[in-house]
Amino acid sequence: MPYLLLRGLNHTATACLLVLLSACAEAPAQPLASSPAAAVTSAIGPSSTVAAPLLSFEEWRSLLRSDAIAAGIDAALFDRAFAGVTPDPKVIAADSNQPEFSRPVWEYLDGALSPLRVAQGRVLKAQHRPTLKAIRSAYAVDHEVLIAIWGMESNFGSNIGSNNVIRSLATLAFDGRRQAFWRSQLLAALQILQAGDSPSQKLVGSWAGAMGQTQFMPTTFNQYAVDFDGDGRRDLWHSTADALASAAHYLHNSGWDNGQPWGFEVRLPSDFDYALADPEVRRSLVQWRALGVKPVNPVDAREDNLASLFLPAGHRGPAFLLLNNFRSILKYNNSTAYALAIGLLSDALDGQPGVQAAWPRSDRQLGRSERVELQERLASIGLEPGPADGIIGANTRKAVRAYQQRLGRPADGYPSYELLQQLRSH
Repeated sequence: MPYLLLRGLNHTATACLLVLLSACAEAPAQPLASSPAAAVTSAIGPSSTVAAPLLSFEEWRSLLRSDAIAAGIDAALFDRAFAGVTPDPKVIAADSNQPEFSRPVWEYLDGALSPLRVAQGRVLKAQHRPTLKAIRSAYAVDHEVLIAIWGMESNFGSNIGSNNVIRSLATLAFDGRRQAFWRSQLLAALQILQAGDSPSQKLVGSWAGAMGQTQFMPTTFNQYAVDFDGDGRRDLWHSTADALASAAHYLHNSGWDNGQPWGFEVRLPSDFDYALADPEVRRSLVQWRALGVKPVNPVDAREDNLASLFLPAGHRGPAFLLLNNFRSILKYNNSTAYALAIGLLSDALDGQPGVQAAWPRSDRQLGRSERVELQERLASIGLEPGPADGIIGANTRKAVRAYQQRLGRPADGYPSYELLQQLRSH
């Protein structure tokens, strides 16, 4: 889902208005992690202790009402939207939950690229071809990536969520983490109601407020949702044309390069320097080929395309060159596992073969507490993995590479259990 990333602030009317004014800003796309959990983590931050609210919910709602009215929300609309709304304990539980273990990337991809999903996507691609052609003409975004996003976000519109978005966002803004982020989403949701884009007086979506068949957050909806079917309303809940065109509008503004691949699987030479598998190392396809990096299957891509090398399971698993369109997908959802799933699913919808190299399925994955320990131990020996938050980002991978180089091992930046064991005996 497209997320707007903001740092949390305290409950104040001033903060609320400032956030509303800045609600259209988008965060840059950087591959933060290869874990499927990165999509949520990047939006709401790592698990943390939430301070007890200083105000009662009624007092907080009263202050919010004043802020919303000052920002142009109709008072009667606010009162209707908040009628009977109370904090939802299930939302707080979901926001606070950080599972100890996350699925390996190959298990995530197994589900994302299930034969049923691929087959259903192909049928829907053919069924909506006229609409997809019109969308491509308007926004220059390929059919397959839109169908893939549609399938991943809502199972092709069959699972758009049933939570009251106003209640969910009010709960998170009142008693969750990163209150300023959630307040900006709540005010944007009220704007959607006021504009008449919702098909009813009650917005429905996920527990985190993502809405419609393409799971837009409210601020993203206000900036990128379009009325493609011409009925006068941007209806991402019931209009497939509006939902797919809105996703295309978002990708177009994220730099989508129509007709070019998102990336492709490659084979590496036996003497390859795995330290080059760094998102900051971008080289042309010509330069990668000169290093012995070869596509597994024929690829139709411009030779001057810049690409980075991605090893989602370390040097023992598949390798991919990632082009600009991968970064565009990351702006939709800042998880490398998600973006890889979208790319591979779009390839499957186009009849291309799947991943050829074997995944190291016997590898033991690190739990969250072990990832924190890994970071702490890397820091203790003079490396700089960044905060010990359990998120394997660019700084942690650099520290892992540096340690692997000390050990004389392939410096692929992959945080394996064996590496943690080595650190424990350091």
